[in-house]
Amino acid sequence: MILDMFSLKGKVAIVTGSDTGLGQGMSKAFVEAGAKVLGVSRTESTATQEMLGEENFQFIVADLSTLDPIDNIINTAVEKFGRLDILVNNAGVIKREDSIDFSVDNWDLVMNVNCRTLFFLSQAAAKQFIKQKSGGKIISTASMLSYQGGIRVPSYTASKSAVKGITMTMANEWAKYGINVNAIAPGYMATNNTQALRADAERSEAILERIPAGRWGTPDDLMGAAVFLASSASDYVNGFTLAVDGGWLAR
Repeated sequence: MILDMFSLKGKVAIVTGSDTGLGQGMSKAFVEAGAKVLGVSRTESTATQEMLGEENFQFIVADLSTLDPIDNIINTAVEKFGRLDILVNNAGVIKREDSIDFSVDNWDLVMNVNCRTLFFLSQAAAKQFIKQKSGGKIISTASMLSYQGGIRVPSYTASKSAVKGITMTMANEWAKYGINVNAIAPGYMATNNTQALRADAERSEAILERIPAGRWGTPDDLMGAAVFLASSASDYVNGFTLAVDGGWLAR
């Protein structure tokens, strides 16, 4: 049956940035599809755990601005659930500042979390998949700014453009191991990262006028795409960045 291809029963996923927003929504989607999830975030993902139950969702706290937590993240998933099948690189940060004044600190923080740690965590997950001889799925959260320049977010734009590029590179190299590497590019979502934009009435109105769907997206809007890319339904999809944007890029 076709719906069986979307099942994640028996699968184990790591989701970074699982405490709120898109990461929480994708964790919920995976559990509903049958997976067990290890959440990773800067703060305790207690609300997500309460929502999904301890038997389905465990979490660890980690600072992803450095590479130090990577081995522990992979090892914890395997220790708690016995294996690893899916990695979602969702954690990200954004710093807003005019490019003419943009600081080195703001550049380095964003690039470290959004790009450097993302790549090396993916590398560690791929090594675990290869060790298991099981294949696997890697999904990264890209952005509309993987396609566009944006305003006052140079490091974020650079990092999300890099996410799209290294998704293709990893897919090229790791497909032979049965590893699918893809990304999701959310449109303008009602999350913590866009709170400042939504609070700016003029900017918010301008954004909504361009979205054919006529509304900001929500974490629920990403759930179907995430399950698709994590499941066997997407076994022949590799190196692609899927826009979930209410039609923004079509405009």
